[in-house]
Amino acid sequence: MAESYLCAIGTALPPCRLPQARIADFMVRTLALDAVAARRLRALYRASGIDARHTVVPDYGRQPADFTFYPPAPDLEPFPAVGARMAAYRAAAVPLAANAIADCLRQVAAVGVASITHLITVSCTGMYAPGLDVDLIGALGLPATVQRTAVNFMGCYAAFNGLKLADAIVRADAGARVVVVCVELCTLHFQKHLSDDHLLSNALFADGAAAVLVAGAPLAPGAPALALEASHCALEPAGHADMAWHIGDSGFEMTLSSYVPDLIRAGIGQLTDRLLRALRLRPADVAHVAIHPGGRRILEVIEQALALPRDANRHAYSVLRECGNMSSATVLFVLRRLLAELTPAQRDERVLSFAFGPGLTLESLLLRVAFPA
Repeated sequence: MAESYLCAIGTALPPCRLPQARIADFMVRTLALDAVAARRLRALYRASGIDARHTVVPDYGRQPADFTFYPPAPDLEPFPAVGARMAAYRAAAVPLAANAIADCLRQVAAVGVASITHLITVSCTGMYAPGLDVDLIGALGLPATVQRTAVNFMGCYAAFNGLKLADAIVRADAGARVVVVCVELCTLHFQKHLSDDHLLSNALFADGAAAVLVAGAPLAPGAPALALEASHCALEPAGHADMAWHIGDSGFEMTLSSYVPDLIRAGIGQLTDRLLRALRLRPADVAHVAIHPGGRRILEVIEQALALPRDANRHAYSVLRECGNMSSATVLFVLRRLLAELTPAQRDERVLSFAFGPGLTLESLLLRVAFPA
């Protein structure tokens, strides 16, 4: 039976890296918080599990007189509207996604841009047409005949939708070479609301891009690949209003309730059981996990629900600490770190990966460690 393999994963980050404490200073000043509210906000940032985040908006580390995206006023008024944010998205998303794809293809010397047959772009933080897919053809010199698909506005679990689509393409055509690229510029959508949901979102989200080459066999000599064995999706309707993403007059507005970890805790065990039963596997048959680090507490409740040791989640914690939550790209950063440490002795070991998003949607993939023959 035909299989698909994640042959290489590339990543890219904007050059502007800001410590979490410095971003908290910006938020306290911009939101005009009193001393009590400022202490609460700084405590939230310290408890986030994030040391630093990358952004395409350097203003978060500047004083108003030096702003280049926001107006040079303490309250950021007139606040940028959707059009200005989408223009900034287009300017920054194309080079960032191109860098992630280039980083991916560098790992597989035998696969050049001319051999790419399909391009799947994934993003929930910007949209335009002709879109990111068309611009990437020009930026990278991809063939004009590349078949293109866009996965838009599906949130943090959308990388899995891109991978499942790539899997279907490769299983139908073993000669296909599919690039899936996720690019998210979450920090373009800062909102000045004082609700707990918005304060939490502002404390977590960041910018980044990741790209995967999916093919019908491992292609990087001597390097591990991940065979995609199965997937399972679950929907928790009770969380419909707890994680949402709406287009407002001043950008995209994220709702992220503090109840989300509890909803994930309630559903993750059943999701895992169903996926493993479909393959006649037990939890003990899974050697590795790669979990989307939506936040520190999300990682902790999954560890509790699945009886995972903290070390099993080390890659997710390190990505969260160093990069924050980059929406759909984040789980691919985790998978890249896992992929980099695998050895031939771990051939055929299973990897269980999770991601979560609006709905409340819980997505999972089961992968198998493979090496070129």
